[in-house]
Amino acid sequence: MKYVKLGNSDLHVSRICLGCMGFGDASIGQHSWTIDEEHTREIIHRSLELGVNFFDTAIAYQLGTSEQFVGRALRNMARREDVVVATKFLPRTEEEIQKGINGRQHVLNSIDSSLQHLGMDYVDLYIYHIWDYKTPAEEILDGMNEAVRTGKTRYIGIANAYAYQVAKMNALAEKNGWAKFISVQNHYNLIMREEEREMQLLCREDNIAQTPYSALASGKLAKRPGETSKRQAEDSFMHFKYDATAEQDNLIVKRIVELADHYGVEMTQISLAWLLTKVESPIVGATKLHHIEGAVKSLDLHLTTNDIRYLEELYIPHHLSGVMAVNKPVMNEEPVWVKASKNK
Repeated sequence: MKYVKLGNSDLHVSRICLGCMGFGDASIGQHSWTIDEEHTREIIHRSLELGVNFFDTAIAYQLGTSEQFVGRALRNMARREDVVVATKFLPRTEEEIQKGINGRQHVLNSIDSSLQHLGMDYVDLYIYHIWDYKTPAEEILDGMNEAVRTGKTRYIGIANAYAYQVAKMNALAEKNGWAKFISVQNHYNLIMREEEREMQLLCREDNIAQTPYSALASGKLAKRPGETSKRQAEDSFMHFKYDATAEQDNLIVKRIVELADHYGVEMTQISLAWLLTKVESPIVGATKLHHIEGAVKSLDLHLTTNDIRYLEELYIPHHLSGVMAVNKPVMNEEPVWVKASKNK
């Protein structure tokens, strides 16, 4: 295993992060294809054997049961100081807004719930999961900073954001002497490269780590044409992200197959070896042992400059999809943070 320092922090993480969205009770929550606790434990155990020390979950994953599965496994299998645990919080609910719970309190309530699920005293990285247009940025940052100050998280990060939003939040944090984001978790892979427009430049300039999700495009970059899986059959969100551009994307998938055959490796290794030339630690989901084993093998594959050019040259600009497709305020309604700035 290889390790890297995570942005402006003292966290040293494995260059493969185990994504835990596939863990949790399949009878509840958003996904029907998640795996039970016994199989979750097998994958986490194998990940630790392979040197993975970075685990990413969220309170949203299967109504908190992913956090519960991950927390119990890590408490049994590893020393707390040897692993880096990240989790994420959602925007305020309408019910919270009606009750007058502000952004700061929402963050603190959320991290308390996550720590209870995980059975831990702190997380290493607490992530703002989805931009909340109904809550002032200052309230969110205030809560996240308080979580750092009280030792409930060591560092903070952000996900599913635009570069201007990250820059705005970090500038606001710096102005107030608060904790700043040390990582960005956005949608980035060989068939969704819009992060290269602005976000990647910001991250490199400010030493913010990139830990992208959907590193294998929900399996599209790991399976040959005609192959399928339970997730691909049942994950409607995957189709929302990728179906519209499938014809063009499949041309890139064919090139991944070509290079995999050339090097005698799996498609997973080609796809991740490319991404590892761009970011610190991609998040790779696993619902079978060979998923994490294949991901770790990608660290041993070196792509040439010509290989990288061959994989990249067919890409065309994409509309943002998935969570980023809905990162926008309600039409004709100003975001809360704009309204708040006018009232100062």
